[in-house]
Amino acid sequence: MKWKDYPQNIKVRLITSFFNRAVASAVMPFMALFFAQEMSKVWAGSFLIITVFIGFFVNMIGGYISDRFPRKRVLVMTSSLSAVMFLLMAISLLPDEKWIRLFALAYVMFIVTSSLGRPAMHAIIIDSTTPENRKAIYAIDYWMINLSMAIGAALGGLLYLNHQIELFILLTVTAASLPIAYQIWLKDERVQSLKKQHQNVVIDLLQNYKVAFQDRPFVKVVIGSMFIFSAEFSLNSYIGVRLAESFDSFTIGDFEVAGVRMLSLLNIQNMLLVVCMTFMVNKFTDRFSKRHVLLTGLLLYSIGYVTITSANSWYLLLLFNFIGTIGELVYSPVRNAEMANMIPEDKRGSYSAFSNVSFSGADLLARSTIIIGAFLIPTMMSVYIGVLLMIGTLLVYTGLFVRKSKKEQVAELEIV
Repeated sequence: MKWKDYPQNIKVRLITSFFNRAVASAVMPFMALFFAQEMSKVWAGSFLIITVFIGFFVNMIGGYISDRFPRKRVLVMTSSLSAVMFLLMAISLLPDEKWIRLFALAYVMFIVTSSLGRPAMHAIIIDSTTPENRKAIYAIDYWMINLSMAIGAALGGLLYLNHQIELFILLTVTAASLPIAYQIWLKDERVQSLKKQHQNVVIDLLQNYKVAFQDRPFVKVVIGSMFIFSAEFSLNSYIGVRLAESFDSFTIGDFEVAGVRMLSLLNIQNMLLVVCMTFMVNKFTDRFSKRHVLLTGLLLYSIGYVTITSANSWYLLLLFNFIGTIGELVYSPVRNAEMANMIPEDKRGSYSAFSNVSFSGADLLARSTIIIGAFLIPTMMSVYIGVLLMIGTLLVYTGLFVRKSKKEQVAELEIV
């Protein structure tokens, strides 16, 4: 599929998200460090945990809003407010005695505004694609996410320490251009809107999500994805901590590679593989059935992450990180596209918001591996991650394809 063949909304979404994520990735990973330096580690940790929960609940409200109201209007309003929050953050850094309370308040409000708009953005992708082209579009989206994050990480590494204000001004300018781009080029192509069922808005919202919770195949895919993602997320939690403590360092000339640098190498390898091989892998897998592609990808992914959870040699870590990343490239576009195909047309925002449970839950599971790892030896942690991945694979596969098989059997019986 060539760029000129992509629907206009997809082009707008891919380009705006690329620039927004590149600049945000230069700043957001440093928030814990920023608040820890300006306040304290305990304050920073508590504050950021609270923002995770705020983001989760506001995201659910955002899903309901994006189904009830025009998505274009929701995006223009939320992205405009996000730009204002970045401006306030930049202003709070100008005085010698930084206005940390204003910065923290603006950061919380940014979490609120971005979480309100995110489900609408996800739903627009589903609105603007068909089951036939979704896999290809999710592949390029996945590629651009990783490329923008790699650029953002490089920007942050270069500018964060000595050019914070310039970085936030750049973020403000980028964020301010998004609502303008949405207003000019985005089309609200949705055919069906969610009708209000109850006078009480809270009851209406809960009733809306009740439908998603009762969609058992979709719930299976969401929970299964949570278990699968937790393995990858543990790279920067348990695996990172373990490498920092026990990795056998080695030298390349005068350059010593210890645990933290090894973790950086694994992350760089992951990003480079995604940027260089996404389209090659996607083209290769197009010739096979989606079921086999999903299972093969998850098998490779599981072998990779189960091994690097306990491996301590640089060559084993690099080899199995390569296998795990290739597995991710194989299964990810199929999972994304098939999951999108399951969502009812009038509830795309709500279902997209509910699907974010996968990421929130995986993040919490990954953080819990640090605590569990304090009591289990690395090989037992590999077993633990392996069990999570087996459960996740079973849930995702049955949620996506077993339901379809039953429908196909019923259709065949009706034809006979």
